[in-house]
Amino acid sequence: MVPTGAYGTWPSPIDAALAARHDGRPEYVGVVGDEVWWTAPRPTEGGRRALVRRRADGTEGSVLPAPWNVRSRVIEYGGQPWAGLARADGGPLLVFSHFPDQRLYAYEPDATTGTGPRPLTPVSAVGGGVRWVDPVIHPERGEVWCVLEEFTGPAPTDVRRVLAAVPLDGSAAEDRGAIRELSDGRHRFVTGPRLSPDGRQAAWIAWDHPRMPWDGTEVLLADITADGTLQGARSVAGGPEESVPQVGWTADGQLLYVSDRTGWWNLYRADPTGEPVALCSRAEEFGGPLWKIGLSWFQPLANGLVAVIHGKGATALGILDPESGELVDAAGPWTEWASTLAVHGSRVVGVAASPRSAYEVVELDTCTGRARVIGSAHDDPVDPSYYPEPQIRTFTGPDNREVHAHVYPPHSPDRIAPGEELPPYVVWAHGGPTGHAPLVLDLEIAYFTSRGIGVAEVNYGGSTGYGREYRDRLREQWGVVDVEDCAAVAEALAAEGTADPARLAVRGGSAGGWTTAASLVTSDVYACGTIIYPILDLLGWATDETHDFESQYLESLVGPLAEVPARYQERSPLGHVERISVPFLLLQGLDDVICPPAQAERFLARMAGRGIPHAAIAFEGEGHGFRMAETMIRALEAELSLYAQTFGIAHPDVPLLELKK
Repeated sequence: MVPTGAYGTWPSPIDAALAARHDGRPEYVGVVGDEVWWTAPRPTEGGRRALVRRRADGTEGSVLPAPWNVRSRVIEYGGQPWAGLARADGGPLLVFSHFPDQRLYAYEPDATTGTGPRPLTPVSAVGGGVRWVDPVIHPERGEVWCVLEEFTGPAPTDVRRVLAAVPLDGSAAEDRGAIRELSDGRHRFVTGPRLSPDGRQAAWIAWDHPRMPWDGTEVLLADITADGTLQGARSVAGGPEESVPQVGWTADGQLLYVSDRTGWWNLYRADPTGEPVALCSRAEEFGGPLWKIGLSWFQPLANGLVAVIHGKGATALGILDPESGELVDAAGPWTEWASTLAVHGSRVVGVAASPRSAYEVVELDTCTGRARVIGSAHDDPVDPSYYPEPQIRTFTGPDNREVHAHVYPPHSPDRIAPGEELPPYVVWAHGGPTGHAPLVLDLEIAYFTSRGIGVAEVNYGGSTGYGREYRDRLREQWGVVDVEDCAAVAEALAAEGTADPARLAVRGGSAGGWTTAASLVTSDVYACGTIIYPILDLLGWATDETHDFESQYLESLVGPLAEVPARYQERSPLGHVERISVPFLLLQGLDDVICPPAQAERFLARMAGRGIPHAAIAFEGEGHGFRMAETMIRALEAELSLYAQTFGIAHPDVPLLELKK
């Protein structure tokens, strides 16, 4: 007989160290010769991103030893940080961005000389330096083409971005003048150029402030001259109110792109008449928000078919026949495919996860229809009976609007709750806010649910995955719609008898940290909250306290600053700390340039002496998003201690979080 135990007190084999070791996912898959390569998190190695190769015999290994860190800082969120190809002698050539200095390096890992990576680009002492992303190697030209981000002054917005060609011979390692600029710099943001199969044209995506890439972008097409310059760049798709997050070429030279011109990101073929041809019109997303440069949701195959990631809410990998519009999905347990795809002959490689498995590298053989895991294979670190069983729910928010959420009830094979006790629940607000909470196994969620604390992940209005109308709900309503939707889910769970109304919490990071803080200021639904690297002062964030990419994001999220300055004051948690009446925990990385620690410091200074129990932990060496295992362990244990103290739960297995007033 299963023993009883109060919610929140259940013993669990999923501790914070286990959750930290399994944090993160594979990214940026690619094919080098007959091998599949990808980047992978290494929380226990200082949080670096390793580059992993799967050899033809199925063995995996790191291409570069620690401390090499394959990660770009372009637009701070980075993007595709590496490119590789098989040289004529069969050995691989790698070009990658190294996070600490942001230089491009070339490396031949199988070379008999044993030399290490050699720099291709210089270091700049100006502002944030010189950075690179979305590289493509062109050996016939002896160059790698990519996006160059170059700071021209000390401010985060003193920056320019252009397409550039970097010599592979290392001649630009100390000479900025040896780098060829390919575009004219008239657009603030660009993605890397995609060359047509005949090498005569290049296509890329561009946009400008104040738009974000999910608001409006345009596809630029230019001719490539014999000397490798781009001429006659013209716009062929997209616009101020049309978002195009990816472009690519078919083997026979047709230009494909994803556009939300109908309200859903669908796949199109550019037509000489100028009128795009829809390849599969559906009320589903075949694309997503371009938070990182070089993400991919489709890849054409040599036989004319196109591999696509698509869906509404959850996503699937499908093979599309662009002539008939027929779409066949890969069989398998996966409910979420990351925005990275590569093709090799008739095979497609992606990264996928499910509620019972973390993200894995998956290969689909389009000839046989068989999909199999080939890398970063999920291996249950504990008995899967401790994993939560998620529920896909749709709630009703204000004005009868739909609010999508994933609900994870408390679950353990070792304990059941006594009598009529209702469990505590934590509402999770994702970042972005143009993000999406995927339906996948997350050991951070299991850390709570296996102890008897429920979790509800809310895809509030503004989230991607449900069409443009759904994400446009947040326009000028940030701090209103997101707060209301999270509260609607919490209140509904309490009203239906799923959650204890007196033991509800809210937590989130980045934009989710904003939603958490705003919820504590404007709502009485929650008994406490965990605020993680948040935005707290809209006016500061709209002026000089964030990076260039999002420096004008609030123009659409809140409204034009010049027209509604009072709104920035009214909605900022910093200006209303007197309304906070419940305990909270604030977690902040000291190297965060997106949500800077200065805002957290001002917030805490105003809370001092108010008599509200709270705690704050600052982490050296951490930026926007925690990456080091020791950080994640301390943060997760502190969060559990907050809930234990607030909800009256005994938890001697984690260090006591000291709450001061």
